[in-house]
Amino acid sequence: MATQKVGGEVDAYCTRCKLTLAHTILAMVGTKIARVRCNTCNGDHAYRGAPGTTDRPTSSSSSGSTPRASRASSSGISKAEKIIISFEEQLAGKDVANAPRYSPKDTYAVDQVLQHPTFGVGFVTAVRGDKFDITFRTDTKTLVHGRGGAPTEKPTFSPPVRQASGPADKPQAAALDTPAEDAPVSEG
Repeated sequence: MATQKVGGEVDAYCTRCKLTLAHTILAMVGTKIARVRCNTCNGDHAYRGAPGTTDRPTSSSSSGSTPRASRASSSGISKAEKIIISFEEQLAGKDVANAPRYSPKDTYAVDQVLQHPTFGVGFVTAVRGDKFDITFRTDTKTLVHGRGGAPTEKPTFSPPVRQASGPADKPQAAALDTPAEDAPVSEG
């Protein structure tokens, strides 16, 4: 069998043309073809092998059992069961009562419990650079952390000074009483 690679061609079932036609390989996962583009209609879709072909290894046993059953019985390994752990069970061993509030300025580590103002209690599942994944009861979110730096001061509030209103072409009385700082003072 020829080695397949992205950009190469392969015969696949086209979902738009409803025929087995030549396709260009767009994406692969490991050695398996994932996405293809039909050379006839230019439609992109998941790879579907030509009917009657398979990428599964053939069974070498000549017994009348199915290949799946013979592989499982010959290796002594049964198919693993999926184990689903609830959110409460994942939080069971963690200190939820002392969970710090989330702040983008702080830095977090895997398995740390946080209190988010919008999403509630969650625990960190992955950390990469200045971002981390945190799992909440309903969803997993990607948040930022470690963006502290020096704390910035809030600007002080100074209310606007009310200026006398009047015609713009006449000098204001208040402006004439006090000399301007930049204007030279004449003696006389």
